[in-house]
Amino acid sequence: MNQKSKQRIDADNAFLRVQTQAIVRERLQSEADVAALARDTNTARLKELRLLKEANEREALAARPLSSKMKNPSLP
Repeated sequence: MNQKSKQRIDADNAFLRVQTQAIVRERLQSEADVAALARDTNTARLKELRLLKEANEREALAARPLSSKMKNPSLP
């Protein structure tokens, strides 16, 4: 009496399909989360580098001496 009915076999197969789909969906979501985290980390790193570069450029520009034409613009 170990035989399962066709209905039971069909139900078990349907459950396995749903379970497999859920596992695949979770794996894909996990991979997407990892990719998003890597992207966000890289974006933050690049932004930090850009802001640092811009700050250094502003400091270098402020440290440059003004040219003689710029010192007194009212002189011809």
